[in-house]
Amino acid sequence: RCTGYPPGIHVRMGDMSTKPAASSLNPEYADIVDTPSLREVTSREHKYCGHVLDVTVEKYLLSPHGPELTRDVVGMPGAVAVATLDEHDRILLLNQYRHPVRMNLWEVPAGLLDIEGEDPLAAAQRELAEEADLEAKTWHTLIDYYTTPGGADEAGRIYLARGLRRIPEGQSIPRGEEEAEITYRWVPLDAAVQLVLAGHIHNGLANQAIMAAYVASQVGFANLRSATDSWDFHPYLGGRRTRYRNVH
Repeated sequence: RCTGYPPGIHVRMGDMSTKPAASSLNPEYADIVDTPSLREVTSREHKYCGHVLDVTVEKYLLSPHGPELTRDVVGMPGAVAVATLDEHDRILLLNQYRHPVRMNLWEVPAGLLDIEGEDPLAAAQRELAEEADLEAKTWHTLIDYYTTPGGADEAGRIYLARGLRRIPEGQSIPRGEEEAEITYRWVPLDAAVQLVLAGHIHNGLANQAIMAAYVASQVGFANLRSATDSWDFHPYLGGRRTRYRNVH
């Protein structure tokens, strides 16, 4: 069976209004920041609950006196990704088959937040080790995003990892299923940007990681956020939603 919050209640949300502005921001635009907005959910019909996804049809009030709107909502646990740079500012790209689109895509190390209670930074470090046999000495938060906020609640964070060290032989984690086919390329950031602009790379996470890492490199990686920066904007970690989950 699946569990979730009932309709007609206001779910708790994290307070993002006190998030400090980055020191590099122009004060004129410091007030441009995404903020929580709580609306009353009047009904919530569960349609599907799987290993990763759940789907509900929600009705909610746009204002206290209406109108009532209906939206299909895909629930997902969120994801982390890693823009991995070596000492020459080359970014690690990996090639992997993705069945829903029937393509081999160039990507960056990434994975779902599907381990209960796992810290997001720890998840990113685990993914880098599992997918690339690498550890990193220096970690920063690069960018945050919503994948498809018009239809899904998936939130993600892309980290920047530098100061790399290869995991000693014999300690690497065996890769199975599609990951067993992964191949790798180290690509200079400026060349990776051109690949994105030329339409050679289509994975959204990879595109964001490449472009953000390139921009960060142009200012000497100054004013990057801590790798442990708060993630209250995440629907579940921030407490604004309770996800339907399989319960055995």
